[in-house]
Formats: sequence, structure tokens, C-alpha cells
Amino acid sequence: MGFRVEHDLLGERQVPEEAYYGIHTLRAIENFPLTGRPIHKKLVMALVTVKKAAALANTELGFLPESIGKAITAACDEILAGNLLEQFVVDSIQGGAGTSSNMNANEVIANRAIEILGGKKGDYSMVHPINHVNLFQSTNDVYPTALRIAAIWLLKPLSESMARLQEALQQKENEFCDCLKVGRTQLQDAVPIMLGQEFGAYAQAIARDRWRLYKVEERLRQVNIGGTAVGTGLNADKRYIYLVTEKLQDLTGLGLARAEYLMDPTQNADVFVEVSGLLKSAAVNLSKIASDLRLLSSGPRAGLMEINLPSMQAGSSIMPGKVNPIIPEAVNQVAFQVMANDMAITLAAQAGQLELNAMLPLIAHNLLESLEIMDNAVKIFIKRCISGITANRERCGKLLEESFSTLAALTPHIGYDAATVVAQKALAEKKSVRQVVLEMGLIEEEKLNRLLCPYELTKPGNFEVRS
Repeated sequence: MGFRVEHDLLGERQVPEEAYYGIHTLRAIENFPLTGRPIHKKLVMALVTVKKAAALANTELGFLPESIGKAITAACDEILAGNLLEQFVVDSIQGGAGTSSNMNANEVIANRAIEILGGKKGDYSMVHPINHVNLFQSTNDVYPTALRIAAIWLLKPLSESMARLQEALQQKENEFCDCLKVGRTQLQDAVPIMLGQEFGAYAQAIARDRWRLYKVEERLRQVNIGGTAVGTGLNADKRYIYLVTEKLQDLTGLGLARAEYLMDPTQNADVFVEVSGLLKSAAVNLSKIASDLRLLSSGPRAGLMEINLPSMQAGSSIMPGKVNPIIPEAVNQVAFQVMANDMAITLAAQAGQLELNAMLPLIAHNLLESLEIMDNAVKIFIKRCISGITANRERCGKLLEESFSTLAALTPHIGYDAATVVAQKALAEKKSVRQVVLEMGLIEEEKLNRLLCPYELTKPGNFEVRS
């Protein structure tokens, strides 16, 4: 393997000849062997999109020679088409507020542009990573802008997946609308409900999450590109500051807008905390639903077994016939990770100092991961679990018959004390509530049938005056 020699502020280094990255990236590889994971591919694409927008703006305004501008743009297009992605090698967690990732992009784009112009990698007299690719830019406006774009790109499919999850739960609400079962509070028998009502409540929770995630995109649309180092726009032409945002709008198709106060998004990261907080809220609901499904499907002989989850794979290497609720378990774990990521994002956002937040790479690492794994989890939750759930209606009816759940509906007619006697007698004699009430002559059979009608038991306003 051959090498080329490059130099920077600290001296000279040998860079692998075939590498499109340069000395700044090489030092970052050595300095940050942390997670073993490069920055998220969406962030790479967003960084390159910002570079393309800058090249287009600078070429149009005459600050870049047309040949160089076109070469940079062509290099960006190749990367956006999926080429050279393996050259983005800097660890996702890094010091320097994202400078290493910005330079990684500058160097890869510059070296590919040099080749396009007929030169050899490392000949920065043709296309320079900073003087040309990074013209009128700073890591401090490029990286936050790219992170906002990447977050929107990942937020949109998640919002759509949440909509499909809501629909899947509503389908189950309708499918199970006539399946009467025991309702439970604090894991103890409570009052009768329809299984469909449980799923309807899940759908309502997801509907709120869907709306929150849909609306929060607006917070991410304000970008600070053009603000350069601290948001004052130092060393950037005023025409460029406006034009680069327009180019970025055209390239992404997103409703991006230049922040009214460019220093704000440069130093403040609360927007990312807000997005992460809403992801955490959604994770809480997802985890609660997943846990409920595990409980409702527990068994098959010694648990609740009121619903049946689709069988996805054998569950044990020692217990034949065992099938575990692996999809809800996986969803639980994703939810826990999102909650943990939210804490990291919160700590990183509050650790910003004065005109910049140096911890932005940690925010990017965790936020983009949360968005991606949440979307993946919701998709498999729908496809491999929710859509295939069936009701064990006989089991629901049997548990209801054996419980004291219906007593709450009879209490207004026989009184609390008599209802307590019924419960004690039913438990001692292993009889149903219906049997004991009839044997004690507390309510006539015709009225009892009416009071215990499933639709009467589970609808609002079913109180009937005691006679």
C-alpha cells in the first residue's frame, strides 16, 4: 500500500494513497477510537448536501471558479448516490463539536473533485478542502444544519410508521369490540371491559405521539447555515448567507428557513432535547403497550392467555414447545434505549458553553439512533405482532365468569354489603357471581341478565336506579 504526504498545523503525516480522506481525518481516526461506529449515514448525506448547496451558491455568486464548483458538485452527487460512503470513517463521538466530521466531508469531496478534474488525490492546489469545499462555512454552522436535516429525514418515516401503528391498533379495537373480559387495576380483577376497548386506549396514546412527532418537525426547520463560527456570519458574503439557504431548500425539498438570530441555533441545542423528549414519550407508550401484550398473552396454560401473539420462533433450547413474546420484548428494549439516549442528549445539550455546544456529536449520535431504531421497532411491531394478534374469547369469558368483576355493576342494586357477602360466598363455594345472586334471590333473573349484558357493562352511563 502506497502513501501520500499531507501536512496540517501539527506537521506532516502519511495518508494511505487510495484514501479519499486526508490528514485531518487521519488524526481524528487516531484520536477517537471510541464507539467503533462512524457517523450516521443520514448525517453523512446531510453534510454532503450542505456542501453541495454551498458550492452551488458560491459558484453562482462567482466566488468559486466554475470548473471547481462543478467538480465539487459532481463529487457531492456521487456520494449522495451512495459512492465513497466507506470513506466517512470518523467515530460518531468525537471532540471538536463535529469538526472532524466536517473535515472528513471536506477532504473526501475535495479529493474526488480533484480526480474529476484529472488530478491525483492530495493535490490541494486544484481543489482545497477548506479554501474551496468549506468556503464561507464553519463546522459550527455546517454540522448543526446537517443534523437538523438528518433528523427531519428520519423523523418523517417514523411519523408515518406511528400513523400505521395507530391504524393497526384501531383495527384490533374493531375486531375485538364484542369480546368481554376482566378489566384489571393494579393487576387485580376490576370491572368488565371489552378487549377492543383496551386496544382503543392504546390507539389513542399512539395518536398523540403521532401528532407530536409530526408537529415537532417545524422546530428543526430553522438552520444556522451562513452564520459561520458563532452566528455573526464572519467571513461570509451576505449574498451567500441568503442564497445558500435557498439552495438547501431546493436540494432537500424541505421547508428550511434561515434562523432569524443565527447565534441561537449555533449555541443552543434545546430543539434536539425537545425532539428527543417526544421520542421518549412515544417510547413510554410503546413500552407500556408491549408489556401489556406480554402479560395478556402469558401462558399458555398458567398465565392470562387472553390474547394470542403470532408465533415468530422457537423460544427455548431446553423447553420443547415454548414460544416467547419476542417482538414485544424487542420493542421494550428499543424503548429503554431511547429513554437512555434522551438522558445523554439532555446532559449534552446543557453542557454547551457560551457561543457553542461542543457536545453536539453526542446529541447527533443518540438522536439519530433513537429516530432510526424507533422507526424499525414500530414497523416490526405492526408486521410481526399487532397485525396477527387474535383473541382467546373462551378464555376471556371463563376468567370473567370466575371473577368478581361483575359485582361492581350489581352493587347499586343490592348494596355494597350484600355484594361483599356474594363475593365471599362465591369464593368459598367456588360458584359464579350470577349463581350466588340468583340463589340468594337478590335480583330477578331477567333483570340480572339485562344488568350483566356485555354492552351494558362496558358503556358509559349504564347506571340504573335501584328498585
